[in-house]
Amino acid sequence: MATHILLVDDDALLRRSLAFHLEQAGYRLSTAATAEDALAINRQDPSSLVILDIGLPGMDGLDALKQFQSEFHVPVIFLTARRRELDEVVGMELGADDYITKPFDVDVLLAHVNAVLRRVTMSRGTPIKPTTLQVGDILIDPTAHTTQIAGKSMELSPREFNLLYTLVLNAGRVLSVDDLLARVWGAEFIGQPQVVYVHIRWLREKIEPDPNRPQRIISVRGVGYKLVARGG
Repeated sequence: MATHILLVDDDALLRRSLAFHLEQAGYRLSTAATAEDALAINRQDPSSLVILDIGLPGMDGLDALKQFQSEFHVPVIFLTARRRELDEVVGMELGADDYITKPFDVDVLLAHVNAVLRRVTMSRGTPIKPTTLQVGDILIDPTAHTTQIAGKSMELSPREFNLLYTLVLNAGRVLSVDDLLARVWGAEFIGQPQVVYVHIRWLREKIEPDPNRPQRIISVRGVGYKLVARGG
């Protein structure tokens, strides 16, 4: 059965064009002009991937993303035409799986779609042990997607959670930036080390008593990062 993609954009010509090319590539498409319609469609016919424009009438893409995440746990690729929107997506780290800036070539979109679906398939195909993992005072449950630091529940974005989970699985071992990119973001992000630097900073701001003097996520100069036990 063909993979179902939900395309949400208020530009009718763009919707028709992208739907045509995605169908030619073998996907099954549903389209919507508003986030409200898209959510209703997804309740009736769940999708495997949502391509979501940020600048929608009514409910915008940022609010829609929260709905798609909380209700469906479906991967989302953002489409954005304005730099301000892109800054907001990156700055808020809302958990979108990818983003593409307009205008873009259809081949670029197809490459992003294939990459996200491949990552999702690989992650679902890799069995996760249904046990809570503990390193020092960090408690992380991969099945419930919950984290506790020193007994306190911690709200992490999906990407922050995956980054911390990867570090916990390899506690005490140094992981290079490329290792983290490949395991958390996918091999196509290799060569973009700033992605790791930014997310490490955000993670430290949430889990470290003093982010400027980290005691859990330790930098190993010229090599990478490692997670060490603190407390417990």
